[in-house]
Amino acid sequence: MGISRDNFHGLVLAVSSSIFIGSSFIVKKKGLKKAGDTGTRTNLEAENFLNNLASFSSLCTVILGEVANFAAYAFAPAILVTPLGALSIIFSAVLAHFILKEKLHIFGVLGCVLCVVGSTTIVLHAPQERNIVSVREVWHLATEPGFLVYAALAVIAVSALIFYAVPRYGQTHLIVYVGICSLMGSLTVMSVKAVSIALKLSFSGMNQFVYFQTWIFTIIVITCCLLQINYLNKALDTFNTAVISPVYYVMFTSFTILASMIMFKDWDSQNASQIATELCGFITILSGTFLLHRTKDMGNTTSKPDEEAPVFGNTNNRTPETAT
Repeated sequence: MGISRDNFHGLVLAVSSSIFIGSSFIVKKKGLKKAGDTGTRTNLEAENFLNNLASFSSLCTVILGEVANFAAYAFAPAILVTPLGALSIIFSAVLAHFILKEKLHIFGVLGCVLCVVGSTTIVLHAPQERNIVSVREVWHLATEPGFLVYAALAVIAVSALIFYAVPRYGQTHLIVYVGICSLMGSLTVMSVKAVSIALKLSFSGMNQFVYFQTWIFTIIVITCCLLQINYLNKALDTFNTAVISPVYYVMFTSFTILASMIMFKDWDSQNASQIATELCGFITILSGTFLLHRTKDMGNTTSKPDEEAPVFGNTNNRTPETAT
């Protein structure tokens, strides 16, 4: 199946986002290593400067990645953009091998290959982007009964997790925090796509910010992002990143694909074979991601818990790097 012009633009932006996000970890860790080489007693000021410079450079790189990821949703369907967030860990692993001299063992190479194969499968079989000429069309899709039911169930589930499960099980079951972030993340991506489409149309001469729907989508994006950042940081403070990352990736991506399928009806134009191929591609990416995370410290005995790869994914499952 061929790839459309819009899907190609979305693909380039999504891959660019992964490159920026993946390299942000390398930039930060490289700066921290240089700061450590200066000595903590005799060159304290130089060390602090390098630490701050590394954090600032890493933050700038993440912001560039988020902007590219945000723009990707204006051109390509979520089922194409969201799974490609896993590519950030490939770039991080490869750059760490060459720049930080952290050995990429055979399981790491296999994990990278699986992610590339899965991503290629999804790209080649992804549905075409819907032709939307106004944000009011997105609003119409978002207010159809099917998506309203999904959104209501997601909000109810998140409320139950926050008010009932978090006080009782938040410190012992990572699924609580990850579930909140994943459910809200799916709603965030749908709103992000609406806002990005509004921006694309506005830049082309059709101002979409005169419609109240654009502002409602913007408020939803801000609210959901703040909620995600809060609970994802709590999860990272409580549990190991190597455990959270694959679980969060599969839950976030699954809910996002489900929400996109309901709202934008991405699979209506595809047959069962194409859908099954895309799901196989997603499972392949998941396998590669899990393998990379479970084996990434093999041979690196000096790694520290706070020097782990960034949480990957789309605009929303990368926020912990922004918060550092």
